[in-house]
Amino acid sequence: MDVLRPPLININGRIYRKNIVKEEHYEEEDDFSYMGPPESEDVAEDETCDSHFIEQTDKGYRCAIDVPSVLYKYIIGKKGETRRRLESDTKTSIIIPKQGVEGQIVITGSHKAAVSSAITRVELLVESFRKKQPFSHFLSFPLNDPKVQEGFLRFKDEVLQQCSQDHGVEGSIFQNPAKLHLTIGTLALLNDTEVRKACEHLQQCQSFIRDITEGQPLPLEVTGIEYMNDDPAMVDVLYAKVNVKDGSDKLQLIADRLVEHFVSAGLMVREWDRVKLHGTVMNTLFRKDFSAEDSGGAGRQTSSEREAFDARSILKKFDSFCFGELELNAVHLSQRYSTDCTGYYTSAGSLRFS
Repeated sequence: MDVLRPPLININGRIYRKNIVKEEHYEEEDDFSYMGPPESEDVAEDETCDSHFIEQTDKGYRCAIDVPSVLYKYIIGKKGETRRRLESDTKTSIIIPKQGVEGQIVITGSHKAAVSSAITRVELLVESFRKKQPFSHFLSFPLNDPKVQEGFLRFKDEVLQQCSQDHGVEGSIFQNPAKLHLTIGTLALLNDTEVRKACEHLQQCQSFIRDITEGQPLPLEVTGIEYMNDDPAMVDVLYAKVNVKDGSDKLQLIADRLVEHFVSAGLMVREWDRVKLHGTVMNTLFRKDFSAEDSGGAGRQTSSEREAFDARSILKKFDSFCFGELELNAVHLSQRYSTDCTGYYTSAGSLRFS
């Protein structure tokens, strides 16, 4: 990192430098310095810090903020060093619930500006380390219609019959037909409160979705395959192409509007200008390591050790393969690594088109 040009973070209209501080406890701990006007102790009584209300008490000022318990450790730091530094720098007291107990972090101080400054510092830490959490949920369009599942199983059988001699092609890298879906975007929801918030925001999308679909299911066709990377001889993900039967961009429009809404709500990070609609049918992350499985290991490969497969023959022979058609009538907020009785990902919430 160029120390003269540190990365900047915009939080609620304020610009902060992001300075990297090496410490023993973490690979790297993010420290921040505010680049705005200095805080004043003469702050209006009804001032709020971002969305947090700072109340006046007999002993000074107090503010309680919601922070998922999984992030407490980043505010506490090694042996409490980070919290002590925050308290010393801002001349406040920061009370944090016990690890694993969901609650509010309470910040108190003699001056309103000091409490406001501490809130900002805590929010910057939370924002930084939140981005490092693995995603827990994702928005998806289900493609596991029985007809599409049947077409997918036919595709799998024919590929294994005709292309199993190609490098890396074997049965374990195929998607589970019950889990066929289009991913719209991923979310790191760190407690039940955030899951409920995401469900509420999904329901808020009902109006624009029904405007686009005119309150009717969306007829889709799943035809053709494509790959993710540049070299067809070294592929990690092969996906089915999904289009609206009337040739319109309604599906793309819904997906893009959903991402726009969830990004604006602070629940999702935008990765691309437009959502890349794809239904994964083969993925090397699914590949089972049978030697590890036999020795009691996990039996799944990690992203760092995944083995690509040669998709050239598959692309040539199955370029226009028809998986089937379906009537899409819902978008799901799905939970990662969890399935329901149908074999599809457990739904935390859903929104129907009609």
